[in-house]
Amino acid sequence: MGLRIKNLSFLQCLQLLLCLSLEVHLSRGSDTILPGQSLSGNQTLASPDGSFELGFFRPGNSQRHYIGIWYKNLPNQTVVWVANREHPVTDPSISALKLSEDGNLVLLNQSGDEIWSTNSTEKVSNSTIAMLLDNGNFVVREASLPSGVIWQSFDYPTDTWLPGGKLGYNKLAREKQFLTSWRNPQNPAPSLFSLGVEQNGTSHLLLWNGSETYWTSGVWTGKIFSLVPEIQFMIDSGGQLRQFVWRKGFNKWALFWTRPTQQCEVYAFCGAFSVCNQQKEPLCNCLQGFEPKSQEDWESEDHTDGCVKKTPSCNSEGKDTFLLMRNIRLPVNSESLAAESIEECKLACLNNCSCNAFAYDNGCLIWKRDLFNLQQLSPVEEIGREFHLRIATSELTETKHKGKKKTTLIVVVTLAAFFTSSILVLLMMWRRRSANANEQIEDSLVLFKYKELRNMTKNFSEKLGEGGFGSVYKGSLPNSTPIAVKQLRSLQQGEKQFYAEVKTIGMIQHINLVRLRGLCAEDSERFLVYDYMPNGSLDSHLFQKTGKTLEWKIRFLVAVGTAKGLAYLHEECRDCIIHCDVKPENILLDAEFNPKVADLGLAKILGRDFSRVLTTMRGTRGYLAPEWLSGEAVTPKADVFSYGMLLCEIISGRRNSDYLDIGLEDYFPFMLANSINKGVDVLTLVDKKLEGNANVEEVSRACKVACWCIQDDEKDRPTMKQVFQILEGVSDAGTPGVPRFLQQLAETRPETIFYSED
Repeated sequence: MGLRIKNLSFLQCLQLLLCLSLEVHLSRGSDTILPGQSLSGNQTLASPDGSFELGFFRPGNSQRHYIGIWYKNLPNQTVVWVANREHPVTDPSISALKLSEDGNLVLLNQSGDEIWSTNSTEKVSNSTIAMLLDNGNFVVREASLPSGVIWQSFDYPTDTWLPGGKLGYNKLAREKQFLTSWRNPQNPAPSLFSLGVEQNGTSHLLLWNGSETYWTSGVWTGKIFSLVPEIQFMIDSGGQLRQFVWRKGFNKWALFWTRPTQQCEVYAFCGAFSVCNQQKEPLCNCLQGFEPKSQEDWESEDHTDGCVKKTPSCNSEGKDTFLLMRNIRLPVNSESLAAESIEECKLACLNNCSCNAFAYDNGCLIWKRDLFNLQQLSPVEEIGREFHLRIATSELTETKHKGKKKTTLIVVVTLAAFFTSSILVLLMMWRRRSANANEQIEDSLVLFKYKELRNMTKNFSEKLGEGGFGSVYKGSLPNSTPIAVKQLRSLQQGEKQFYAEVKTIGMIQHINLVRLRGLCAEDSERFLVYDYMPNGSLDSHLFQKTGKTLEWKIRFLVAVGTAKGLAYLHEECRDCIIHCDVKPENILLDAEFNPKVADLGLAKILGRDFSRVLTTMRGTRGYLAPEWLSGEAVTPKADVFSYGMLLCEIISGRRNSDYLDIGLEDYFPFMLANSINKGVDVLTLVDKKLEGNANVEEVSRACKVACWCIQDDEKDRPTMKQVFQILEGVSDAGTPGVPRFLQQLAETRPETIFYSED
């Protein structure tokens, strides 16, 4: 050894000693793995600015370990990239991530076996280094050549896309780049849900489950995405694409957008031979006669393997039958048969061992392959179909026996208790009738039955509109008074909580609030019954391209009345009520076009100290105040911000978001703020369809109010009471400054504009 060292140059000796000294230990806080170094146990790399960290991690309750990258400073570990997705290690203390002699990055498990490698085909030397960058990219490059990237994690995304990451086609590697979801929160192995880019003339983002595409975006511009550091996309283990946003000062990534919007819309989310029910938990259940293919996966919320038959059908005795399932959204991949009746269709399916189910509705449909995407619909959500599932007769018989035993037990118990409880029942019925009579006399809420609402709405046949939280149907009371019936979808409240909150809202009476007449709560169904507004919602008049233009006099009346209605909710109710979703769709107009603030379904009744933080994001994109995304305490000033964005649309006659992607100079809030500061003639800002027919003083006050309302800091925004006082000329408003978020948009220009919703 000594002779060899004598023959080496001084510089070579120095390099050898340096490599030996770095064989095991990584310097604390390092962002780089140098030749001869390795990373083991709880050692990590940190990006230079401290945003990202790389090392071994253990997902959820799993005992398996992986090499991954996560956000360093978030309280809950959020992993954005995983190296050894399918090959975990059991003991990270004797496993190692290191640079091999050929310059590739390799991961060795506890047995010293190589289980993952960058496997670069380029000719590399042993002078390569591996480095974690500030954008979350992990790169292998020549030590002396910063631009000489040999391999990078951005070329091999897992379930998360970071700004600068790659989606599409890698020409060098000759392979497609796409995101693939985790199997479940404890297992980052690739699932069947993927996100990629389809390029045929124009580029589109698309979600698929390995065979079927179930969601496609509009035109996608990768260059725009790559310039936005505040946005992150990930495809979760349930197959939904989620968009998160993060601005300076935020303490966490905030969920901003999801596609598909409902979990049951994800193709094959529940796997084969199962049914998805958006109204109940758990969402997925095996069909009758079937059981989970993997009970372990099912319990870990991974349903993609679906269900299998408990008893083989089409057996030698031919003892099969059909189970009728009502109000079902039918699965895809059906085949049509010529059949004149349902009995003929049933017989055709029964005589074919490959036939798993049939449906008959002016034609015979059969299914020969695995059944995917059955969805149980609510009675009023959508008109479903009758679906006939093939099962072994023994399964149906067993179910009937169980049902008979259960029925017998219920009858016995009921009869035994009948004589002792009859008096109490009669007493309760008398009290309830008395209470209902008192409520009607006192003009409070009416408790409707579901059957009554079906009759009043003619089986929910005339839909007035639909929003994210339910559909609205037109109906009539027995005295012919028109009503609007709103069915609330995906409401998790119990009946007591629902009654309590709705009763509080029902006691609110104001000329600029829609009157709530009653409610219905049966099983999982929740309905609210309102007065019917003959002129519909503000958006139907404000944004129409043809027809009569909403004159300025009515617009100003709507602006003032809406402000008064919100002020009443904020300051004059016993408890402050924050609406949480102020937008044109929730401003209804009566026969004289008086505004009525509607849809308090998102509102949360708060105490006056406002010390609690609403952690669930509520509202609609384009109207959300900054505090919804930053996690700060939400106060009535969140409604003030939304009102300001609404007022901008009342003035301009167009949606703010419609022009955002075209260019910032056409984004009305930006135009308005700059024009007010520069003293531009305010009539030039008013809807061109009005042809200048507007009161200059009213327009000026409205413009200033709108700018004050959309200030970033809630302390700079007026109260809703101050808003209508300024609009009516009782108070004066100085010149507002340009909000910071608009200034930031101006500085980043269209690079921050990345998404538009259909």
